[in-house]
Amino acid sequence: MIARTSLSVPLILGALAAPALAQTPDPRQVEERTSFQTHAKWDPGLQLPGDVAMVYGIDPTMPDRIRQWKERGYIVHLMTGVSWGQYQDYLYGKFDGKDHVDEAQMDRHGKVISHGGDVYYMCPGPEFGKYLSQGVLRAIDAGAEGIHLEEPEFWARAGYSEGFKRAWREHYKEGWIPPHESADAQYRASKLKYVLYRDALKQVFDAVKEHNKKTGKSVKCYVPTHSLVNYALWNIVSPESSLLTVGADGFIAQVWTGTARSKNFYEGKEAERTFQTSFFEYGAMTAATRGSGGRVWFLHDPIEDDPNHDWGDYQTNWECTVVGSLFWPETSRYEFIPWPERVLHGRYPAVGAKPEPSLFGRRRRFKDSDRIPMPPDYATEMVGVMNALNDMEQSEIAWESGSRGIGLAVSDALMFQREGYKPSDSHLGNFFGLALPCIQRGIPAEPVQLENLRTAADLSRYKVLMMTYEGMKPLTNAADPVLADWVKAGGVLLFVDDDKDPYNEVRSWWNAPGGPGFANPRQALFEALGVGRDAKPGAHPVGSGSLIWAESSPAALSRKAEGAAEVRKLIEQACGAAKVDYRETNHLVLHRGPYVIAAGLESKPGESPHVLNGRFVDLFDGHLKVREAVTLEPTTRSLLIDLDRIPADRPKVIAAACRITDEAPAGDGLAFFARGPQNVTASVRVRLPRAPKSATVDGKPAELAWDESSKTALLRFPNSADAVKVTIE
Repeated sequence: MIARTSLSVPLILGALAAPALAQTPDPRQVEERTSFQTHAKWDPGLQLPGDVAMVYGIDPTMPDRIRQWKERGYIVHLMTGVSWGQYQDYLYGKFDGKDHVDEAQMDRHGKVISHGGDVYYMCPGPEFGKYLSQGVLRAIDAGAEGIHLEEPEFWARAGYSEGFKRAWREHYKEGWIPPHESADAQYRASKLKYVLYRDALKQVFDAVKEHNKKTGKSVKCYVPTHSLVNYALWNIVSPESSLLTVGADGFIAQVWTGTARSKNFYEGKEAERTFQTSFFEYGAMTAATRGSGGRVWFLHDPIEDDPNHDWGDYQTNWECTVVGSLFWPETSRYEFIPWPERVLHGRYPAVGAKPEPSLFGRRRRFKDSDRIPMPPDYATEMVGVMNALNDMEQSEIAWESGSRGIGLAVSDALMFQREGYKPSDSHLGNFFGLALPCIQRGIPAEPVQLENLRTAADLSRYKVLMMTYEGMKPLTNAADPVLADWVKAGGVLLFVDDDKDPYNEVRSWWNAPGGPGFANPRQALFEALGVGRDAKPGAHPVGSGSLIWAESSPAALSRKAEGAAEVRKLIEQACGAAKVDYRETNHLVLHRGPYVIAAGLESKPGESPHVLNGRFVDLFDGHLKVREAVTLEPTTRSLLIDLDRIPADRPKVIAAACRITDEAPAGDGLAFFARGPQNVTASVRVRLPRAPKSATVDGKPAELAWDESSKTALLRFPNSADAVKVTIE
């Protein structure tokens, strides 16, 4: 067991006979910056350089798994599914003597929606909230120091079970209406799904807080959830940002290759755009927590749920999501791998392997002989990036990009028009039609959560705000006066909408009987701005700012070859009105202390790719190669360490595919302890004043290479789950 208190150096050296005690814990661990989720028991191949091990599931093995991970020095949280899981004891009456099968989600054809067998997606009622609370409290008593309630998901195609009909009658005080029959029925069904999971999770949050009072503990509750953008795209309703108002302490942004490779349209072309999509997914989760004080971790996955891509595909797309996440410096917490057992102990198709031909419409599959363990260099690269993520809390931030200060408004209602009656654009063009023209030309537009706007100060980071009500409607009119105050103070609101969304007619606050009688929520917003509900498209002065209304459909623009150029022309007009320099680039670069995050993007005809010059350690290279120039081609995604930003006055570990502790000078050399997953090679790059004579790992010679130009040495040795002492002389 690794003690959490500091050990003196003499004690460490005397503890080598008990390897699990051979290193001082990283003092940053208490900040819980990095984590991973696993259902596995601890084993030496899973000794990852993270702070928190999230033990998954509340089955009978849970207490023993918590104990094992604690004994290896991890802070241990519990993660459990909310909308689905091994909940048969609840379904079939063992929990409370009542049968709850009618609470399974059901589609309009009477088919129960399942995650496999009788692992059903649930329509949560009060009893289900009590059931979840009971399992969570059992985990806290077993030693869990944090709780993660994963994926509260209600499918948009659901809403036909007896449990949902019962909830409808109780909530709306009227008879159930099939959601597919009208825009109003679909919208109200989605709102109810949103409320049901919000209320179920509130029951758990409240139970944990009451338990904390009784026991003197301070266990926090978090919600691992897909982004608003992905849930809308995948036709799922989830309570998202509202959870912070009922007791959630934060989120894990579940963004990974599987979500971010979802296809979208840009300039009329449908394609996977993993980096660009992940950028906005992570941005949406940043927006959901901005100003709330809630924590958020960003998830990455070195593979994905689909086992039929090859290792090269996984690696390329993982790098895209890592880079996409790092462009949001407000966050420096990461879940750097889900299910490490399936990554480090799994087998997936080798690069270049060909799947067998499909038969009778079945999906093509790879032969077992084509499946291999994780390639060694990818494994080393992965662990090196994990270790670097522990160090992403940096105060020095500098951008190289196109125009900044541009926002894009989103609402949780983006999930409410996705199924049944006249759904919004299948590829979410109402969002991507405005978002992609920005990022493709280096403009890092930021999602802005309407539900989080309380005063104009919440918009102070923006000069231009893009907005549409196509595909979403504001849940209340609370944001209208906030937007009006911001525009009057000098902001520019770019509103792109043609008023043709059929969901403008749903029963809501803007057209309620006895209310203001607006035909759509845009009219209410324009009235608040002072331009009037009957304002015409074009530019309108509003105090010191302005409104620009382009009467176009963002989804339609996403499917036009010239649509992106039209959007950028509008943004340029808005920047001019806001007195902001409009700038496009073919790259996006962010400096976070010594770390350089970089992406190449599309270029205009005749425009050369951007080149980074200097001395960089490449963290996307298993050998931590030193590079003097990095060319940002349109598909380049880079994570680098700028050696010129690292002090050269003392020996220092620059990067490592292991966790380093007790780093200390040894003469003009260096000594430290290293620890990492067994069977993964550790690469460690070290800055030294001159070429070293030798390096040892636990007294045995280690592979050592010197780079004179950068004054760095590269060590390579097998990782060990128990700490090993490394000495460079």
